[in-house]
Amino acid sequence: MLRSTKQLHGDKLGATDGEIGHVKDFYFDDQNWAIRYLVVDTGSWLPGRQVLISPHSLGALDLAGKVLSVKLTRKQIEDSPSIDAHKPVSRQWEEEYYRYYGWPFYWQGDGLWGMSGFPILELPANPLPTAAEVAKDRETKRADAHLRSTQSVNGYHIEATDGKIGHVCDFMMDAECWAIRQLVVKTGHRFSGTEVLVPTTNVDRISYADSTVFVNLATAAVEQSPVHKLSAV
Repeated sequence: MLRSTKQLHGDKLGATDGEIGHVKDFYFDDQNWAIRYLVVDTGSWLPGRQVLISPHSLGALDLAGKVLSVKLTRKQIEDSPSIDAHKPVSRQWEEEYYRYYGWPFYWQGDGLWGMSGFPILELPANPLPTAAEVAKDRETKRADAHLRSTQSVNGYHIEATDGKIGHVCDFMMDAECWAIRQLVVKTGHRFSGTEVLVPTTNVDRISYADSTVFVNLATAAVEQSPVHKLSAV
């Protein structure tokens, strides 16, 4: 059964001994399209903390109660890797950009974005990283060179072999093996266009720099793809 990742966003997560938060995002590998992690917003339980959970630890989805069971205890969840342990491509690029200019990362520390649009924080006193440190950091990142966030890729343009044809608006995931099988692509107008299903096997590559998903189909073929009809669950 294919499920919409968009519909799962916000669903509650229940450990073996109580609730632990809700689904915030999905991280997937853009080569085999397997879901690598669920990003869990722990809410008031662990304020300000987001953790990563592997699909291997997930149980069945309670469609009636909209609760996804996790075969772990709350203590195990608390000790799980934070969201910074494995960064998707979008976060890696952003960090490199801030590191280049020597700016602090806005998602770290006690700094807050001000009403003026500038961060209310001071530049770090530490010197910029050396070339060796940057090279080592880049080497580390290569391990997750294909890790993507569904939240980030949502909205990316679709580039067919003969031009742009809509944008990504959802992902259809196999609930049995936790792999993304289809992209939901909205063609035509962003608000009134038609949503069609494009198999992930037709994706050549994803470009963060261009915010674009490149497919090996012509625009006419994309437009003639099966229409997406989202179920009520």
